[in-house]
Amino acid sequence: MSLENRKYIRWDAEGVENIQPNEAEDIQAVADMINAIQKAQWNSHRHCFGGTHARTQGLVKGKLIIPDDLPKHLKQSMFEHGGEYAVVCRYSSEPGDPGLDDRIPQPRGFAMKVFDVHGEMFDAGKDFPTQDIEFNSTPALDLANAKTTREIIDLRIKYGNDQPELYKHLEARKDTDLQKYRDSVRNTHLESTRQYSQTAYRFGDYVAKYCLVPSSETQKKLYEETVKPDQHESDILSKWLQNFHGAHDAEYLLQFQLCENLEDQPVEYAGKVWDAEKYPWQTVAKLVIPRQNSFNYELKTFWEDHIRVDPWHGLKTLQPLGSPNRLRRVVYPQSSALRHKMNGRKETNVKSISEVPGDDNPRASL
Repeated sequence: MSLENRKYIRWDAEGVENIQPNEAEDIQAVADMINAIQKAQWNSHRHCFGGTHARTQGLVKGKLIIPDDLPKHLKQSMFEHGGEYAVVCRYSSEPGDPGLDDRIPQPRGFAMKVFDVHGEMFDAGKDFPTQDIEFNSTPALDLANAKTTREIIDLRIKYGNDQPELYKHLEARKDTDLQKYRDSVRNTHLESTRQYSQTAYRFGDYVAKYCLVPSSETQKKLYEETVKPDQHESDILSKWLQNFHGAHDAEYLLQFQLCENLEDQPVEYAGKVWDAEKYPWQTVAKLVIPRQNSFNYELKTFWEDHIRVDPWHGLKTLQPLGSPNRLRRVVYPQSSALRHKMNGRKETNVKSISEVPGDDNPRASL
């Protein structure tokens, strides 16, 4: 059966979302624990960062290009019509420690603010025409639902500085492999790293996950460039990005994987990878990043001190789905509020790429 004629599950179908008992209590407990992590980092750095993705590796500006000729089943939400959108993007390391050594293998993140997006927005973002899209370098999310997140964050707080003790507790769990995987990820050049939504989202009429795939030949070749702890410095990932973006354009394919079987493609539990052989990735857009300085200090400070990336900042037709995303709806604002309070800064919701500082790239015509 062609991809256009498959029976994709509607986003509002019965069984797509199923809220478990005590989820609200679990979510609030996680929000409080994330704040505790932020306060601990503030005590070390005398500056407050996000509870996760605290270490900035690079920031760039570019364009998201949507073609006019997508097949009907992919003409969903903001992808219904062809066009170009200005974007600003941030590369990061996932843990909440801004001083984390790049030589330590950990998941890496990528976030994108897309500008001049119009349509019915959620209340959190109704006053600014942007769509926030976030990614992680591991396809499955270890914090797979609210209950799991509460348990795992609690263990990391208690035993994060004692890996043997932490592993003893993780190995007593049924999801041991999922929880330990983060410490053995391939530590490679971020420009060659595929990024994933991990969780499910509404995709217009349907349900989907999304990913970002490096597509230029220059980026693909960098996949073999891995971090060597005995040869590289503690900020090697940032330096690699600066060297790359200073000399090359970057291109990524934005792809969606549509849901066809809720048992095989769970929405509520994000710890399972959806089989790409059975449920193929389909390209809907291209992200183009022209050559530029990827570590502008003004933009880094502005992002870390004022910006919040939140998947609930955006279109209702791209609604975040499932337990991890309901958790984000509570945790992200609470984490952001503490960060801005402790730093004496106000959250800034930029409405245009022209409001984003640090544009020292002569090739970017946004």
